[in-house]
Amino acid sequence: MNQDTMKNRGSTAQPVLQVRGLSVRVAHAGTATPKRIVNNISFDVSAGETLCVVGESGSGKSVSSYSVMGLLDRESLQVCDGSILLDGEDVLKADAKRLRELRATKMSMIFQEPMTALNPVQKIGRQIDEVLRIHSNMLAKQRRQAVLLMLESVHMPDPQRIYEAYPHQLSGGQRQRVIISMALILQPRLLIADEPTTALDVTTQKQILTLIRELQVKNNMAVLFITHDFGVVAEIADRIVVMNKGEIMETGTRDDILRNPANAYSRMLVSSVPSLVPRLREEHTGEAVLEVSGLSKTYSEKRLLGTGRHITAADNINLTLNRGQIVGIVGESGSGKSTVARCIVRLLQPTSGQICIKDQNIAQLSGSQLRPMRQRIQIVFQDPYRSLNPRMTVGDSIIEGLLNFGLSKGAAMDKAAGLLQLVGLGNDSLQRYPHQFSGGQRQRICIARALALEPDILVADEAVSALDVSVQAQVLELLDQVRQRTGVGVLFITHDLRVAAQICDSIIVMQRGTIVESGTAHTVLTAPTQPYTRSLIDAAPGRHWDFQNFRAVSEAANPA
Repeated sequence: MNQDTMKNRGSTAQPVLQVRGLSVRVAHAGTATPKRIVNNISFDVSAGETLCVVGESGSGKSVSSYSVMGLLDRESLQVCDGSILLDGEDVLKADAKRLRELRATKMSMIFQEPMTALNPVQKIGRQIDEVLRIHSNMLAKQRRQAVLLMLESVHMPDPQRIYEAYPHQLSGGQRQRVIISMALILQPRLLIADEPTTALDVTTQKQILTLIRELQVKNNMAVLFITHDFGVVAEIADRIVVMNKGEIMETGTRDDILRNPANAYSRMLVSSVPSLVPRLREEHTGEAVLEVSGLSKTYSEKRLLGTGRHITAADNINLTLNRGQIVGIVGESGSGKSTVARCIVRLLQPTSGQICIKDQNIAQLSGSQLRPMRQRIQIVFQDPYRSLNPRMTVGDSIIEGLLNFGLSKGAAMDKAAGLLQLVGLGNDSLQRYPHQFSGGQRQRICIARALALEPDILVADEAVSALDVSVQAQVLELLDQVRQRTGVGVLFITHDLRVAAQICDSIIVMQRGTIVESGTAHTVLTAPTQPYTRSLIDAAPGRHWDFQNFRAVSEAANPA
């Protein structure tokens, strides 16, 4: 929706959603003044408009959206002030029965992780049909037809097959389309999307964003979009609300916020978004710490009678990682990049090929043979919270590997303290537990733990994809500093081309288990030779924006 249309209609049409003076506090805090998670926020969303709410983790953006849906855990959080009007009706005054009626019929929500939003033991058709069974008087045959039409409208291949499938039989993008079908089958007036594309690769992300926009236009729907991805914001937003520590810092049109943010916090967020154009980096031609040749991984399906099909996840992969070099592997979900990473660190047994660490092939080693090589190669996973034992202190988590390889506990703790300083955390962190840290701090702890054994190779598997832009920038800078100080070679797995451009010396592009293109980061991202690579770059959200200079790329190329 263009801004002229918004202005012409805004004076006469009532917004679909009106949030006024909303405050949310901690319930049963036991203090005279309970802490406010959200404090006195106000915004509107009109029919056909997309309002993006942005901010770092803990800014209150998801709490605000859950308040609108009436999904707050009342044992933990409670609305203490304000009103939420949905087509003029105050949601906060609705009882439980009325809230259930409003959900799906007038407002719906798409969550970040579709697998946790779907029942794993029920077929897709039955789960979408449940919305119609509860909220309509349609007969079973009519409901089935409506579900199939909905699956077709979200561009599902073979809706009849999808109807009978289980969630685990679908891809991540297909599962998100199912969630969209459930949310929109009753054509609600308001759609709330809470980070619905964060875990998706760029091409699937583009498809989902295009689909939401298509259905929005078709139904003249208001969309409240919660995200920390400014590339997505640049693509879809009509207006933007910037939140920090439960308060609204700034509200404006997309161009106002991205071109000329008035608030210092807004400027910091926008300028933290990495550029899609890589910097020229010096070539690393030193000692090769990792050489992979002819690496393949094939999975075989097991059936009761006979053998099932064979699926090749990685086929004839060849790569070299030099000391102090950062090599990126990019591609869509299912391209095989994480399979390659897990084979290299020997969390998976490769089917064939060689993985040489300083001339020693570890591809077929196992058990006691492999154990001494574990300290030469370490991995940092995507989710730092799941990577750390919640019952162990940070110090004990870091020294676990050191103790296993014979270092005394006192010496190990001294080393752990030094590692925490290396990643920007104090010695007092040693005795604290993972839940006492932010997401970015937990990822720093995981990096410190991975560096404890002084590895030659560090594998980062989507290590920053779940972090907001400011924390992401800090972790990327930290990895670059660690590389320079220690000389560790880094294999960086990502679906985010902006992140790859920011940190990688060279890039390998994978598709369907094979390498389709490789070269320096600057060459691959500015002069790709393969159509697939070009399609990835074209799908990157916000590719026409130079966020660090607050202007469109076309303006940067052709200044006034």
